Amino acid sequence: MKQQQHPITPPPELVQQWADQLQFLKEEVVFTEIAQWSADQELEACCEWLQDPDLNVDTYKLRAARRPKPPSKQEALDELYISFDRGYLKEGAADTIRRALEQLPDHE
Repeated sequence: MKQQQHPITPPPELVQQWADQLQFLKEEVVFTEIAQWSADQELEACCEWLQDPDLNVDTYKLRAARRPKPPSKQEALDELYISFDRGYLKEGAADTIRRALEQLPDHE
C-alpha cells in the first residue's frame, strides 16, 4: 500500500540541502529555516484558499501581517541615529553599526 504524500512536503533537493547544512550550522538555525519554510507553505496555501471572491478577504494584508518585511537599510540607519542622539549608544558602537548597515545592499 503506497503512502499518500502530504501536500506540504519539501522537495528532495531542499531536504538534502537542510541535511547538508546540519553538518556546518547549529541545529537550531537549520530547524528554524525548516519551520519557516513550512510556515510559508501553509501561508501560501491559506492565501490561495482565501482567493475565493465570495470570502472577500484581503490576502495582501494577511501576508503583510503574518510575514512583515524587515526594515529597510534607511529605516535602520534612522533608528540608529535616533538611538545615538538620545544617548542610548556610545559613539564607537553607533559608528560600528552604521558602517555595517551602510555595507548592506539597498532592498526596498
